[in-house]
Amino acid sequence: MATLAQTPKSEPLKRSPFSHWSAGIPDDDALAHIPGEAGWPLVGNTFTMLADPHAFAARMIETYGKVYKNRAFGGYTVTLIGADANELVLFNKEKIFSNEQGWGPVLDQLFPRGLMLLDFDHHRIDRRALSIAFKPGPMRHYMGALNSGISSETAKWEGATIFQPAIKQLTLDLAADSFLGIPWGPEADKINTAFVDMVQASVAPIRAPLPFTKMKKGVDGRAYIVDYLTKETQRRRAEGGGQDMFSQFATATREDGSLLPVDEVVDHMNFLMMAAHDTITSSATSLIYHLATKPQWQEKVREEIFAVTGGPGADGHPRPLDYDDLAKLELTEMVFKEVLRLVPPVPSMPRRALREFEFGGYRIPAGQMVGINVHWVHHSDEYWDNPHAFDPMRFTPEQVKARHKYAWVPFGGGAHMCLGLHFAYMQIKVLMAQLLQRYRIEPTEGGADYKPEWQPWPIPQPKDGLKVTFKAL
Repeated sequence: MATLAQTPKSEPLKRSPFSHWSAGIPDDDALAHIPGEAGWPLVGNTFTMLADPHAFAARMIETYGKVYKNRAFGGYTVTLIGADANELVLFNKEKIFSNEQGWGPVLDQLFPRGLMLLDFDHHRIDRRALSIAFKPGPMRHYMGALNSGISSETAKWEGATIFQPAIKQLTLDLAADSFLGIPWGPEADKINTAFVDMVQASVAPIRAPLPFTKMKKGVDGRAYIVDYLTKETQRRRAEGGGQDMFSQFATATREDGSLLPVDEVVDHMNFLMMAAHDTITSSATSLIYHLATKPQWQEKVREEIFAVTGGPGADGHPRPLDYDDLAKLELTEMVFKEVLRLVPPVPSMPRRALREFEFGGYRIPAGQMVGINVHWVHHSDEYWDNPHAFDPMRFTPEQVKARHKYAWVPFGGGAHMCLGLHFAYMQIKVLMAQLLQRYRIEPTEGGADYKPEWQPWPIPQPKDGLKVTFKAL
């Protein structure tokens, strides 16, 4: 269990485009009692960790235990391992941990002030205002856009396909449609290109926007997006908006009835577009991989979808999924949850300690960067029987109730639980309904033994793009 040491709250860190967020970071002596390693001079363990982060974490845990320090990306992080650690950090009951100061070094030049980067009252107030975009009325509207967009695109997928780039383009186009309410076309393509540049820049090793670097392309992409979203926010407020998510955000009000400032609407929308399309791309790719290599589960999901929709219509086209039928796809959801367990789209979550605290017998000083390891907990035999096997029945209500609440956290937890998680479930279920009423999905080569190599960080994806074949039923 963790205990909170009574030390003063740290001062907020100053923002700057070139900040390394180093103000107030404890020195090495303050961490001397915590086991771990410094790695190589200057670079620490950065490249060793990036080469195989899961193997690196397993070695660190075996060597040093479930609280360890590691020097990478210019400083030490103290990693806390286990479901109890997940609960401590994500539930954040004592308000020890800052999301803003944890994610800031990675995202602040590109996606500042997104909902995930806000803390405490600011986060609570903005989250409540933005939650209007995920009420049943707007969700029904998004459902119609998803059915239409996914149907028209997946109809073109028959034959051998490299799935990951195809679903990435589709999720970007769906975001332009459902989120921004703009038609697919040249304007959507420019927005999509800007988002791709921003996401790639978020993990670029060169953190300054120097000419010809990924960070420069990302910063330029952000400038384009900010200009576009600023003008659109003002226009939609003047004209009364629409049913798309952006219009909902643009006209959302806080508890006192005031509209969110325009620049905050822009930052929230900017962040949500990034988070939604990248994580959905990863999780949809993982789901298709498991269905393609486990045909018995693919058939079970197909049978459930046919039972709910009635199967393809007389014209042979898939019947669209109704909003009120989403909850009926129970097995489909269990399969998706098992995929999220095996391949969590956000495998680790950084925070910064605002105050000194204790965990696992160690005192962690105020100002320290800390992290949890979602992937390790999702694969630990402490919480899961035969953890590397694919078994959606782990997610029956009885199994879920018997398990530690924070043993499965692909959407985070506590106050920062992903605001768009129900939208993610909806998008995946519509995708499955369209694909499995239309196609049988098989690996293009290798059959059930097909095992592509995966890039595990920062967002998991198969290095070969996932080679599958869609065969018409």
